[in-house]
Amino acid sequence: MNIRPLHDRVIVRRTEEEKTTASGLIIPDSATEKPSKGEILAAG
Repeated sequence: MNIRPLHDRVIVRRTEEEKTTASGLIIPDSATEKPSKGEILAAG
């Protein structure tokens, strides 16, 4: 099933952020925010 956006809309897939830091600390879900970066899949 293909989804195509209409007019000036885009379809974006969010990129997952790391669950651990470089030093190995685990970041809890309550401390993380929704990702503000993503990959554009299609543009109308």
